[in-house]
Amino acid sequence: MSKVKSAILVIPAVALVSWVGYSFYQAYQPAPERFQGQIEAQQYSVSSKVPGRIDEVLVRKGQQVDKGDLIFTLYSPELDAKLEQAKAGEQAAGAMAEQAESGARSQEINAARDQWQKAKAASALYEKTYRRVDALYREGVTAEQKRDEAFTQWKASEYTENAARQMYDMAKEGARTETKRAAQEKVRMAAGAVAEVEAYTKDTKIHSWYQGEVSQVLLHPGELAPQGFPVVTVIDMNDAWAVFNIREDKLRQFQKGTQFDASIPALGESAYRFEVTHVAPMGDFATWRATNSQQGYDMRTFEVEARPVEPISELRAGMSVLVTENATQG
Repeated sequence: MSKVKSAILVIPAVALVSWVGYSFYQAYQPAPERFQGQIEAQQYSVSSKVPGRIDEVLVRKGQQVDKGDLIFTLYSPELDAKLEQAKAGEQAAGAMAEQAESGARSQEINAARDQWQKAKAASALYEKTYRRVDALYREGVTAEQKRDEAFTQWKASEYTENAARQMYDMAKEGARTETKRAAQEKVRMAAGAVAEVEAYTKDTKIHSWYQGEVSQVLLHPGELAPQGFPVVTVIDMNDAWAVFNIREDKLRQFQKGTQFDASIPALGESAYRFEVTHVAPMGDFATWRATNSQQGYDMRTFEVEARPVEPISELRAGMSVLVTENATQG
């Protein structure tokens, strides 16, 4: 009986001592480290390739936009003036090309023909004059000098007639093939200038290239927008990820392709599955941390990106993401 009583007293005592010992053991065990990250999302800038004054901004912060939606418009009278200049140059080039194709006007052709006929008649007259003077010279009435002068005038008139005939032929034939081709190329060049200015003019109405939510409106109506300056930014929460800064001694838990469960305090107590998709190839220096009292080394910090395995409803950029050490799975 005394042995039974002793056993009854000893067993609770042993259990109590064991529980106290285990509690002390657990109390002195290092707590798992918790890593905190932040949600980031793809952000796009909506800008114009031409400068101008903001005419209208047709969206506001928080608004959902689709690809192709009109975001803002610009007022640029300078572009309108350049377009008029380009169109005038195109018309002038077209007129020159038409002139080259049509050739000389009928009046110009008639005038060239009359000049040729005039030179032809003069040549015939000088030829007759020479024949008469030559006959008189042979009879000894006229000096040789007179005959030579008449001969020179006759030959000069023939050259003048030939030149007038060539001018008449050129007027009938019109412009050369090379001149016509050059005129046509100038028409193409002028048309290209018009198309360029028209393309710039179209860019005064800026449409979204992306689908997402308007996160910022940086300029408002009446303000000047420089070329390429982001007037509106659009954020795509369907392309979101978490960013963690992990010390290199913990990096083995976050290898590329590793999955882990993390909590997002802003969305409640639920756990969400993430997968590591990128690890920065080069780390930054973090606070110096000694590994023991005799030696130490500078720990580097690497940026780790992890994307949700499945879409997360109500996720917003800037939300905190928490993951506990050793919670990763390969």
